[in-house]
Amino acid sequence: MKMHINTNIKLSSFIFIAILSSCALHGQEDSFWSKVRIGGNIGIDFSNNSFSASIAPTAVYDINPWISTGAGLSFGYTNGDNYNAINYGGSIITLFTPIQGMQLSAEFEETSVHRSFRSGNIKIKQQYWYPALFLGAGYAIQNVSIGLRYDVLYDEDKSIYASPYTPFVRVFF
Repeated sequence: MKMHINTNIKLSSFIFIAILSSCALHGQEDSFWSKVRIGGNIGIDFSNNSFSASIAPTAVYDINPWISTGAGLSFGYTNGDNYNAINYGGSIITLFTPIQGMQLSAEFEETSVHRSFRSGNIKIKQQYWYPALFLGAGYAIQNVSIGLRYDVLYDEDKSIYASPYTPFVRVFF
């Protein structure tokens, strides 16, 4: 059995490792790990005979007081009356804080989607990779930011999100 790895994830991983390596070698006075923040988000939803849960840990490296970059993983599960889905993937993210309280973000996410629909006796299964490029803006105070992001690659038929607009709450420690 052959495994296919999406080239976007390979390229994203290489770029992320290269950035972190160059940042680690730059400036001997500061420890690499003192500039790494760990965080992410957790979501859960119960509605209309359905259940949905997600977890997305993320690590970012503070290049300077205004720019951070990093990578994350994601896993989601949804189960409803006639629908279920499992999705997992990875992302790279850059955060920009031009002024205190304002945070802009760009995040490329690549997700493997495995979902099935049931209508009467008919069951449809789908498996595919879905790319998303989120541009966001939010209010940030200390370790928490709250805002809205927009998927510029949004495809209504394939996205795991109901809308190209997604609210977010990010927490980093």
